[in-house]
Amino acid sequence: MDIEKKEESKEELNDEPNYRGIKAMPFVIGNETFEKLGTIGTSSNLLVYLTTVFNMKSITATNLINIFNGTCNFGTLLGAFLCDTYLGRYKTLGIASVSSFLGMLVLTLTAAISKLHPHDDCDDSSGGGGGSCNNSSHASPWQMAFLLYGFAFLVVGASGIRPCNLAFGADQFNPRTESGRRGINSFFNWYYFTFTFAMMVSLTVIVYVQSSVSWAIGLGIPAFLMLLSCVFFFIGTKIYVKVVPEGSPFTSLLQVIVAAMKKRKVALPQQPWSELFNHLPAKTINSKLPYTDQFRFLNKAAIITPEDEVKPDGSACDSWRLCSVQQVEEVKCVVRVFPIWVSGILYYIVLAQMNTYVVFQALQMDRTLAAAVPNFKVPAASYSVFAMMSLTVWIPVYDRILVPILRRLTKTEAGITLLQRIGAGLFLGVFTMLVAAAVETRRRTVALTRPTLGIEPRKGAISSLSGNWLIPQLVLAGLSEAFAVIGQIELFYKQFPENMRSFAGSCLFCGFAIASYLSSFLISVVDGATRKPDGESWLAQDLNKGRLDYYYYMVAALEVVNLGYFMLCAKWYKYKGTQENVDNKDKVTSHKLDSSKPLV
Repeated sequence: MDIEKKEESKEELNDEPNYRGIKAMPFVIGNETFEKLGTIGTSSNLLVYLTTVFNMKSITATNLINIFNGTCNFGTLLGAFLCDTYLGRYKTLGIASVSSFLGMLVLTLTAAISKLHPHDDCDDSSGGGGGSCNNSSHASPWQMAFLLYGFAFLVVGASGIRPCNLAFGADQFNPRTESGRRGINSFFNWYYFTFTFAMMVSLTVIVYVQSSVSWAIGLGIPAFLMLLSCVFFFIGTKIYVKVVPEGSPFTSLLQVIVAAMKKRKVALPQQPWSELFNHLPAKTINSKLPYTDQFRFLNKAAIITPEDEVKPDGSACDSWRLCSVQQVEEVKCVVRVFPIWVSGILYYIVLAQMNTYVVFQALQMDRTLAAAVPNFKVPAASYSVFAMMSLTVWIPVYDRILVPILRRLTKTEAGITLLQRIGAGLFLGVFTMLVAAAVETRRRTVALTRPTLGIEPRKGAISSLSGNWLIPQLVLAGLSEAFAVIGQIELFYKQFPENMRSFAGSCLFCGFAIASYLSSFLISVVDGATRKPDGESWLAQDLNKGRLDYYYYMVAALEVVNLGYFMLCAKWYKYKGTQENVDNKDKVTSHKLDSSKPLV
């Protein structure tokens, strides 16, 4: 008993959280899996629901979905700010999970209760909204209001869950121990595994129930899964590590910039690592960072002048005039990540093509599943499952087999560095587009020389080339995503200051949103620039009259440029907590200022 009391008192003095790591994972992963199954199962078929049940015009429904998706992605910035500043990740996730459940429940009610959706004379024998409708009525204002209430709950849920769930799971491991760091690395891989697994189930089973059985049941299943997600989350409440927010991290960032501007004419001391103001608050969740020479202009914020006063506890009286080296280095962490984030936006264009134009390619290919089943055709949109399958299979192979081998060879804890992992993904992205272009050239040639007997209206000749030729590019896309996207997620989490990790989680989704807009802009520019007098362009509706392969080659060239840009950024990049950019003669002195072991 005395030993236990001594250990407890020691923990209290160290103020170290009781990390449960693996013990907390069943609740965290369970919450993640059911949440993804619920949200993806609801959102993946919303466009069909709005056009068949709410009788919206396709352009109206498309615009509503685009606004909804964009708001969810950019809403993560507000969710991250509230989380890191006021609520903390546990409370944010709890509120957001309940909000997502309420949103799904509202959508289920719009399908289950006849008064909550428009009435029409429909031949809907299938029960899934697939019949033909005549004299369709439009939704009344209160029916639309009820539907939008559901969307609003879903936006609140997505804005809180997306930036926080990853950081919250990683918070359960001790980053100061080797086992804890390995647990964090594995968690990032398994997190994305559950995401792709949920997408596969949602795009097959749940979508089938919605379209072919009943919208009420098809939307009710995700709502029930989201309820299970909430249950799993709250059951593990007592064993979670709950990081307490320290106030707005953006205030500290702005203080450094303002202070540096005020002292822009003041010269840096000859030995800045020992002469700059270097106060660290007694209670902070941020790890102590050593002085670095990058972005020397920002170091001026920590110069002590005769006008600067210091409080008895060692902190600055005016934080808008004098900032610590710790604050300056935290700003540098954010600035260093930004160029890497930009390269990710350009990379996401590859994934956007695999989700759009691959479907159009499949529509003009032979989609017969096998010669033994000639009457069954694979739905064009279902080919994207191959990308998810390759990613889902690769992640456990990489995490359990390849990483231990690489760890022995490279002596690196994660097998390869984060930047090497991202670079490998970008490299595979280039080959994805090259393979896609080659397959399209072959598809078009076969379609123009040996088309199948059937010619679909407005689609042109259907190539006799099997749709299975699309599988290699989709497999490459999945492998590329496993390296690049998971690598970026882990980089953002580890390289941002600890009090900004929810904001780091929102960076990925903001990148996806910007990439979607950028992809649409690129398509519009190419379509306008390559349009011929007959009205056809590289991206003609009938792919046989266009040159989609040229467009793919152009995207591949863009990705080559992006890969070169990334390599320059990676060569310049310095990981948080390292002293690689401090002169050798200064490292000993700098190490005295910070003897803590780097976390990354």
